Amino acid sequence: MLKQLFNQYLSHKTSELIEQIPEVSPLRVEGRLTRSVGMTLEVEGTYAPIGSRCQIQSQSHGDVEAEVVGFNGDRLFLMPIGDVQGLESGAKVTPIPGGIKVGVSEAMLGRVLDGAGKPLDGKSPVVCEDRVPLHGRKINPLERSPIEEPLDVGIKAINALLTIGKGQRVGLMAGTGVGKSVLLGMMTRYTEADIVVVGLIGERGREVNDFVRNNLGPEGLKRAVVIATPADVSPLMRMHGAMLATAIAEYFRDKGKKVLLLMDSLTRFAQAQREIALAVGEPPASKGYPPSVFAKLPQLVERAGNGFENGGSITAIYTVLAEGDDHVDPVVDSARGVLDGHILLSRDIADSGRYPAIDIESSISRLMIDIVPKEQVSVARRFKQIYSNYQKNIDLINVGAYRQGSDREIDLAIAKHPIFNQFLSQDIGEKYTIEESVQSLKAVVS
Repeated sequence: MLKQLFNQYLSHKTSELIEQIPEVSPLRVEGRLTRSVGMTLEVEGTYAPIGSRCQIQSQSHGDVEAEVVGFNGDRLFLMPIGDVQGLESGAKVTPIPGGIKVGVSEAMLGRVLDGAGKPLDGKSPVVCEDRVPLHGRKINPLERSPIEEPLDVGIKAINALLTIGKGQRVGLMAGTGVGKSVLLGMMTRYTEADIVVVGLIGERGREVNDFVRNNLGPEGLKRAVVIATPADVSPLMRMHGAMLATAIAEYFRDKGKKVLLLMDSLTRFAQAQREIALAVGEPPASKGYPPSVFAKLPQLVERAGNGFENGGSITAIYTVLAEGDDHVDPVVDSARGVLDGHILLSRDIADSGRYPAIDIESSISRLMIDIVPKEQVSVARRFKQIYSNYQKNIDLINVGAYRQGSDREIDLAIAKHPIFNQFLSQDIGEKYTIEESVQSLKAVVS
C-alpha cells in the first residue's frame, strides 16, 4: 500500500515538472539562408514540412515569405513568394506555424486581387470574415450531388451542341490568338451564375487589363472576383493564384451559390509547377514536364464540381494552351483525362473569319446526353453528321471534282454548309438562351 502511494506521489510530481518545462516546437527553430540557386533558396538549421511557410528576415531587404518545396537531409529548399532582390547569405529564417490559410469574404465581389489576396485595383484592402485552406478540402465523391441541370452560358453553339451541366468541368483548348479570352469574356457576362470567379494565371499584364476592362466590363465585374497573377510574378505566386481562385469558388459554393470558375490558363499553372520542380532537382519526364506536374493538375481540377446534396456548385471552364497548335501536348492530353469534356478552338476556322472558332467535330461534352432531352441529342448528332460529311469531302468540293447528284448526303451537306456556318457564328454582343439555341438548331437541321 505504501509503495503504491509513493509511486503515485512520484508520478504527480513528475507531471508537474513536465508542465513547467516551456514547450519548444522544432518548427520554431531559426535557420540561416546559406545558398541561392536560381529561384530556389537553401536553408540550414531549421525544420519545416513541405507546403509550410517560412519568414526570411533580412536587414537590407526586409521580411520575405517563402514556401517549403523540398528538402535534402537537413537542408530545406524554399521558393520565395515575393521579390528576393537584395537578400543576403546568413539571413534569419523562421518557420511560420499552422497551415496555409487565406482570407475570403463576400467583400471580394467586384474586386481585382493578386495571388495573395491583395488589391490590384487601387482600392482599399479587402476585409475578410473567414479563412479557408489554400489547398482546399477533399470531398468524398459519393457525397457529391449529381450533375442533372444544364447551364446556360449564352453561347449558341455550346448551348445547343455541347451543353454544359451545372458542376461540370470543361477544358477550352486552343493555340495562341484564336479567341480564347474573348469567348471566356462572353461566357463571363452571359452565364447564369450567382458568382463568377476569374483566375488569370501567367497572362501578360496588358491582357489582364484588357480582360477586366473590355471582356468583363463594369456590369460583369459586379458579380465577379478576379484573381490576376501575371507572367512576371514568381512561379509560386502563379500557382497560388490558381489555388486562391479555386478556394474563393469553394467558399461561395459552400454557401449554396451557383459559381462559375473561369481559369486562364491551366497550362500556365502547369508551367509554374514545372519551374518549381526542375529548380529543386526533379527530373523531367515528358517534353520537359516532371511527374509532379501531372499529379498537381487533378488535385486542382477535382476541387471544382458540385458540393454536398442540395448545396452549391462550381462549374469550371479551364483554358488549355496548345503550344504550337499541338493538341497532343502532354498538358493538353492530361487535361482531357481529368476534365468532363473539352471545347477545341481551331486556328483554321479562326483564319476563315468564323467566331467563336469552335471545332464541333473535335469537341465533346461528356454529360450532355444525361442533362438534355433525347430530341436535342438526336438533332445535335444529325447536325454533326451533316457538318462532318462536308468536311470529309471539302477537297473534292473545292477543286470541282465532286459532281452534284452523285451522293445524296454530300448534296445535303453542301446545301446546309452556309446555314450551319451562320448558326455557329456569334458576335461578341449577342446572347442566346438555351431555348433559343435549341430552336435555332432544329430550324437549321430540319
